[in-house]
Amino acid sequence: MTMSDADAERAPRAPWQWREEEWRRHVERVRAGRGLKPARWPHGARAAVAFSFDPDHETIPLRDGEVMPGKLSQGEYGARVAVPRILRLLERHALPATFFMPAVCALLRPQEARGYVENGHEVAIHGWIHERNMELGRQDERELAFRCAETLERITGQRPVGIRTPSWDFSEHTLDITLELGLEYDSSLMADDDPYEILSYGQPTGLVEIPPEWIRDDAVYLNMDRYSAVRPYTMPRHVLELWRDEFDAAYAEGGLFEITLHPHVIGHRSRIVALEKLMEHVCGRDDIWYATHAQVARYVRHEAALGDGRPAA
Repeated sequence: MTMSDADAERAPRAPWQWREEEWRRHVERVRAGRGLKPARWPHGARAAVAFSFDPDHETIPLRDGEVMPGKLSQGEYGARVAVPRILRLLERHALPATFFMPAVCALLRPQEARGYVENGHEVAIHGWIHERNMELGRQDERELAFRCAETLERITGQRPVGIRTPSWDFSEHTLDITLELGLEYDSSLMADDDPYEILSYGQPTGLVEIPPEWIRDDAVYLNMDRYSAVRPYTMPRHVLELWRDEFDAAYAEGGLFEITLHPHVIGHRSRIVALEKLMEHVCGRDDIWYATHAQVARYVRHEAALGDGRPAA
């Protein structure tokens, strides 16, 4: 049986068959606009540093329907052992941080979520149960995002102003939902080393991007899955050398050093040593501004006189 001309027209086309307007539409949906690296950082600092932690705990196995105690216990380690270690390090070095927390984790341990805020840190959105938003329809993604914001606000007493999507997934609906939530920044996209404004089809949105990068993420070096080929392949001290180089380059350029860490990954004994060495290296300079992601977003917005270019509803 041969395909009719009508059926052939309706069939999905391979990317090499796309018309120019189609591949342009995909590329232009969400793009980097003007760079927002300021000419100067607060208090005359040469560079800025923003530590972030994703306390995912049990939500990654739960998201995948893995409910047996073994995998869940690895997430419990993050909350039970690693978070207290991390908070002690942050206090010792007087460093603020942003904790991107799935709402289910906050519901499981509301005192942990409140404790971040009580200790001067920021709590921001990181999904409901670390879901993969690119597998969701628009209505489900929107409903979960709004539920996350409301849950974190109710538990911590502060309305979150930023989001990091789980696994940094970004669907065709994520930007619109983020703008509808009225958030000030995103930290999921990777088009620059330093903050930038997000465009939608060429139009400024007023949304600040605080870009992460897999290079500055502990999970890509240190994760372990006994049922696959995913194995820790880098010594923690070797990862430390890489992150030191990233910081030194950001300092030389007068930019932002942002890093993404996971308590259940970085919080083990041999790895927390590497994190402490990194903090000692970063704090060895006296011309650094240490800030939460929200503080960075607000500062660069102010310095750039960034308007709100969000389309009218």
